Amino acid sequence: MDTCAPIRNNDGLMDTFPLRPREVFEALSKTVVGQDEAIRELSVAIVKHLVGHPAPNMLLIGNSGSGKTTLMRAVEQFLASRPELSHSANVIRINANVLAEEHQGYGRAVLGRLFANARTRLGANAPMPDLLRSVEHGIVFIDEVDKIRAQVSGEPNVRGIVAQEALLTLMENENVEFEANGMMFAVNSSKILFIVGGAFEELYEAVFRRATIGQDVAPMKPIVVVSASGEVREELPFHLRDYLKYDDLFRYGMTPQFVSRFESIVVLNDLGESDLARIFVEPEASIFRTSRAYFQRFGIDLQITRGALIAIAWDAARQKRLGARALRETFRRVIGGLEFDPADAGTHVITVDEAMVKQTIAGREQGSPRPR
Repeated sequence: MDTCAPIRNNDGLMDTFPLRPREVFEALSKTVVGQDEAIRELSVAIVKHLVGHPAPNMLLIGNSGSGKTTLMRAVEQFLASRPELSHSANVIRINANVLAEEHQGYGRAVLGRLFANARTRLGANAPMPDLLRSVEHGIVFIDEVDKIRAQVSGEPNVRGIVAQEALLTLMENENVEFEANGMMFAVNSSKILFIVGGAFEELYEAVFRRATIGQDVAPMKPIVVVSASGEVREELPFHLRDYLKYDDLFRYGMTPQFVSRFESIVVLNDLGESDLARIFVEPEASIFRTSRAYFQRFGIDLQITRGALIAIAWDAARQKRLGARALRETFRRVIGGLEFDPADAGTHVITVDEAMVKQTIAGREQGSPRPR
């Protein structure tokens, strides 16, 4: 017998499983940089869920550009690439804003998507019990969950309250109905794994204020940071995970009942200069690789010097609330004119050097328009 082949018990779950958390971790780490702790915890939760063991629902908190959406998308793509997991890896990804607009009911919206995805993975002619079992053991990613807060600027947010209550009901209900193929079905949704993420912008600001004034904790003191190129800046060493309390989430507008459904709350790392440099060049769909592929279509080889890479990463690291998105903003300013008319370069090789990057950054800070 092939020891790697999944063996199913009477419940349709696997007694032996062809996937290990480390394998998931290694695959995701090729796409998501600087978030090893979050990837490790997520990898264990995913495998536990797929193999049929209780797995914790997870709440991912991270600045814009820290990798939450990228991480969710990477899990979805990785599991979709494993045919042997077709019966157990039913994954969907929903934006909380979209979910909050659903008029057919939150349960039906989520379960209906899981059912449609199960038919895609198992085939339109798959037995109905197999399809419903796939729905009951699905994995649901919900992005921008911070947008369904129960209050905004101190005022009740009715849509957010309703959305949280509906998702709470879905996470713990053993008999949720949904419609598919013109028929009504009922499933136990309490076994679905929910992984939600959000930037929680005002949460960062509120906790940062508490940390800087020293309320409940020792006040932060600025530190001097020196880049790989020798540039110096002063920073306050604030990391949300060091100061976050449940009360902060409640004050933000996430109800205690909703938060309690997430046994694992993971605060993603702020991306440092070295992380941002890796993100810029290493992943298959990185900013630089994508740009390089564009120029190759015109017979041009795009290169970048180490000094330029350090300068781009350094500039992005100064914009902590943008994370990896700051890389794209800086590089677009550097490369924009060349992308518009590659033939104008008059060469088969274009090299982005440190001087180009620093000139672009200086122009932006002086209010100069983006190069054309």
